Amino acid sequence: MTKHILVLTGQTGGKFFTPQSVQTLQEAVPALPHAKHLSDDAIEYELGDDAASIKQAVEHAAKGLPFDVNLVAAEGRRKALLVADLESTIIEQECLDELAVNIGRQDEMVAITTRAMRGELDFEPALRQRVAMLKGMSEQALQDLYDEKITLMSGAATLLATMRHHGATCGLVSGGFAFFASRIAERIGFHRFRCNDLGLENGALDGTVVEPILDRQAKARILLEWCDELSLTAQQAVTVGDGSNDVAILAAAGMGVAFHAKPAVAEAADIRIDHGDLTALLYLQGFSQSDFVA
Repeated sequence: MTKHILVLTGQTGGKFFTPQSVQTLQEAVPALPHAKHLSDDAIEYELGDDAASIKQAVEHAAKGLPFDVNLVAAEGRRKALLVADLESTIIEQECLDELAVNIGRQDEMVAITTRAMRGELDFEPALRQRVAMLKGMSEQALQDLYDEKITLMSGAATLLATMRHHGATCGLVSGGFAFFASRIAERIGFHRFRCNDLGLENGALDGTVVEPILDRQAKARILLEWCDELSLTAQQAVTVGDGSNDVAILAAAGMGVAFHAKPAVAEAADIRIDHGDLTALLYLQGFSQSDFVA
C-alpha cells in the first residue's frame, strides 16, 4: 500500500482546528482516519491507496472554509533543499513596483508586472521594459526602499531557521535583483542565492539588466544544478513561488508549492497554499509547531 499524508493548514493564529471542527469534518468524511494535530493551525491524516478520493471528499466538505487541503507522499516527505522565490514570496513586495513610486509610474509598472506574473507577457521583455523606466535612479533609492518598505512574508524567518536547524540547505532564486536578494539572504539565513542584477553607472541605474537574464527556465536549471552540487535529487527539494516564472521550478521539485499564487500558477501546481503563511511548508514536511525554531 502506498502511503500518503493529507495535510490541512489554516491561517496562522486562526486556530481553526478545534476538537469540534475536526469532529465535524470527520462526520462529513467518515473515511478519514484519526487526525494528528501538528498545531491549532494544522492537522494531518495518514492515508493509503484511497488518498485521492478522500482528498476530493475533504475538499468538497471544506469548500469555503479557511484552510488548504494538500496531499503529499509519505516517503521522502522531509526535504533537504529549500529553493524559494523572493518577491511576493519571501518578502511581501515586488521591488520594481515599489521603486516606480519614486518616479510617479507605479500604475504603469504594476500593470506590466501583473501581466508578466500571470504569464500574459514573456518575462524577459517585460523585465527589460520595467527596468528601463528606472534609468537615472540613484543606487541610494534602492537602499532607502530596503530600509523603509521591504518586509518579510509571515513565516519566512521561521521557515528558514527551522529547515536550517534540521540540516537543509536553503537557496533563493529570483527574477528580481541581487541588491535585495543579498540583503534578505544574509538577514534570514539563506545559504546561497541566484538572481538578476541591475546595471549601474556612476552610482545610478543605467536602465539595463546585467546579462544573462535569469528567466523562468533558468530557475529550474539552477535547482537541478544545486541538487547536483549537493548530491541530491530534485525529489529531495521543496520549492515555493507565486508567479508564472515559478511554474517550471515548482514542477521540477519533489514538493513544489504555489504560495498565494496567481490563478494560472495555482492551477498548475499540485500543492497550493492560499490561506496559511510560509510555515505551511513545514507542516507539509511533517514538522509540528513544537519543532519550529524561532
